[in-house]
Amino acid sequence: MLLNYQYSESNSTQTSMVFIHGLFGSLSNLGMLARHFAETRAVIQIDVRNHGRSGHSDEVNYEMMANDVLETLSHLEIKQFIVVGHSMGGKIAMKIADLAREQIESLVVLDISPYSYVKQQHTEIFKALFAVEKENVRSRLDATNIMKNFISEDMVIQFLLKSFNQGQWLFNVKALHEHYTDIMQWESIQPFEKPSLFLRGEHSNYISQPEHLNAIAEQFSQHKIEMVEGTGHWLHAEKPNVVIEKIKSFLN
Repeated sequence: MLLNYQYSESNSTQTSMVFIHGLFGSLSNLGMLARHFAETRAVIQIDVRNHGRSGHSDEVNYEMMANDVLETLSHLEIKQFIVVGHSMGGKIAMKIADLAREQIESLVVLDISPYSYVKQQHTEIFKALFAVEKENVRSRLDATNIMKNFISEDMVIQFLLKSFNQGQWLFNVKALHEHYTDIMQWESIQPFEKPSLFLRGEHSNYISQPEHLNAIAEQFSQHKIEMVEGTGHWLHAEKPNVVIEKIKSFLN
């Protein structure tokens, strides 16, 4: 599937960077990071399948989503690249590393590990999204009032509303709900032997347990794990400048 993308071209000889958002997101989510690196190199921001302006599909798995990105990069004639992915986008990035080992120069993963998570993290979010669809409202204010019955964090509501347009969710709620288990799971890959940076939020649970760290070590032989203090799962939104500096230091 050829994905919707935003491509900031450059005459720089530095390797192009690809930015991949997480679940319920869109290509603008990593915009602050992308804009910074676009000053010195080509940058591609992508809407993954069933999100943003990209096509919808009943099929959702990491091999498909990774191949969508690779097809889009091939369309743009980008042969070598660095991938930055957050959460679900981090898992897509790791799968790309498995499928396109010669093309990837290095990998940056934001607050996720190559691990199958069991706990249901998004139950109330799905309830809120389906409730908005059921009521068939068109305004963001009406959608907000409905969602407050399920979600207490205003930041989460505002994030989701970035993908609410003229009474419709841009992401495919039905397909994401049906394949939620597939999104949370992970099939281990053979060790990836190029530099890989894992940034974790201090207060997030996604890279916090010994099994998470072991999974990273087993599958990414040149990995580095760093913590972004005072942040949760949305570390790139909470402290973008810190995240940018850590990525810059890693790439240098």
